[in-house]
Amino acid sequence: MAELVIRNLHVSIEGKEILKGVDLTLPQGEVHAIMGPNGTGKSTLAYTLMGHPSYEVTEGEVIYRGQNVLDLAANERSLLGIFLAFQYPVGIPGVTVANFIRSAINARRRSINPEDKGVPLLEFRREVKSQMELLRMDPAFAGRYLNDGFSGGEKKRAEILQMAMLKPEIAILDETDSGLDIDALKVVSDGVNTLKGPDLGVLVITHYQRILNYIQPDVVHVMMGGRIVESGDKDLALHLEERGYEWIREKVNGIA
Repeated sequence: MAELVIRNLHVSIEGKEILKGVDLTLPQGEVHAIMGPNGTGKSTLAYTLMGHPSYEVTEGEVIYRGQNVLDLAANERSLLGIFLAFQYPVGIPGVTVANFIRSAINARRRSINPEDKGVPLLEFRREVKSQMELLRMDPAFAGRYLNDGFSGGEKKRAEILQMAMLKPEIAILDETDSGLDIDALKVVSDGVNTLKGPDLGVLVITHYQRILNYIQPDVVHVMMGGRIVESGDKDLALHLEERGYEWIREKVNGIA
């Protein structure tokens, strides 16, 4: 079983160091959550793992399937089986949800077998309809332009729909709960839970414990000051909800 291994990762943006030595291992088949205060580097980690060009890696490595993915372009990481659900998905006028997803699926299939003819249209339609029913999405949604004029909840559903259709091995959810009401949060969480299994590792990045009421993590990590400072089981998230982050700061600073 493959795993994503982050070792001593240091990352800067515009000359300012944000990540200061992150170590984390995410195996397929497990759900890990990263929590932490604003500005501590959680989203920086997500974008770095996916290859955002604005983030400069100054030290460390990220190993997946026997190679350092930091040497790969963002699309190559995607083809390898790594997926990022954005906190703020960008609209793409003129490209429908269905065409976007089908193109992405075909690109991955052809990366494995250059002779692949692509997913048959009928098969694709059946699968996308099934996944949209799971996410309680109107079938007309597939014909809309990707994220163009979408509500916050629709954007997050579209991200999870892409995840369901692409079937990655590693999925990074960057504050997918941001801006969702409770009903939308439950729908998105149900979609993630349906996809969980031995072949999928999920990294949930969040400020709040509430999404972890629905997506049960195997491990919870606390990020502070650009590194992982505490790890534990799901009860750690409950302690953070009750007590905030000050006790972690005190522990890190040797006060507690």
